[in-house]
Amino acid sequence: MKITHVGAVVLTPFPWVLVKIKTDTGLVGIGEAYHGAGVHQIAVDERLTKVLIGEDPHHVDKLFRDMMRTMSASGFFQGAVMSAISGIEMALWDVVGQSLGVPIWQLLGGKFRDSIRLYNDCHAGDEDSPASWVEKAVEVEARGFDAIKFDIDPRPTQRDKYNRGISNNDIAFFVEVVTAIREALDPNTDLAIDAHWRYAPNDILKVAYAFEALDLLWLEDPIPPENIDAMAKVTAATRTPICTGENFYTRHGFRDLIQAQAADIVSPDLAKAGGLLEGRRIADLADMYYIPLSPHNICGPIGTMAVSHVCAAV
Repeated sequence: MKITHVGAVVLTPFPWVLVKIKTDTGLVGIGEAYHGAGVHQIAVDERLTKVLIGEDPHHVDKLFRDMMRTMSASGFFQGAVMSAISGIEMALWDVVGQSLGVPIWQLLGGKFRDSIRLYNDCHAGDEDSPASWVEKAVEVEARGFDAIKFDIDPRPTQRDKYNRGISNNDIAFFVEVVTAIREALDPNTDLAIDAHWRYAPNDILKVAYAFEALDLLWLEDPIPPENIDAMAKVTAATRTPICTGENFYTRHGFRDLIQAQAADIVSPDLAKAGGLLEGRRIADLADMYYIPLSPHNICGPIGTMAVSHVCAAV
């Protein structure tokens, strides 16, 4: 079997970037890359297609490394280039699974589970009142979700965004809102909170300390991800579990984070972190430190189903 064509398209209104690989046997594989400027153009860049067309798609890891090597002068390690490579890698696995007649989780070592637990990301309330947040949480719980996430991104008129500060009023508001949500939900429904890397360590720790009594599933991306030492400081200082990882790329990007035990949960986005096999490698690295994996995912149906195979296999 040989690859004959690599194509990409952006679906709207949400920019889902789908990658298609065609073969000389008629099998077609589809993957999904994390959306971003230029990702779909990079997926069909001549430097990538030349190392794919004419090759056997079964050799996924070899082709993954070939793609990184050929893009080594173009920021291959992260960003839009790695997003494009991730989407291609997913499409390769789709071809392989069809060719062999087996699910991808079986090729990743077999499955641990028959179902994948999901959380619903509710973002935020529609207004600055706890009632609007609670209303959304209760509605989502009634639809059957037993894990829910809300964002505590800053209200832009009430903070110093350049110094990542949080006013006392904002801290009080966040605590009031999250407490109200926690009290409104069933005790067995997990609640996670996402800070979208907006805050400084000392400021977000004030929030994390207040959240400790609420037994959250996690506090996600409390500070910018690039400073591992600062993330380790936050993680070690609070009993609120810290989750991060959506802005890290490949196992190499996760290595320092995991070795420093700078997070309690890691959340790679496999549509940009390197794809499915790289997701398995990240999970194995984290498992050496007893750190669980919860992939970040804002993909459409293609990417979501692809990532579920990794979740089944780790």
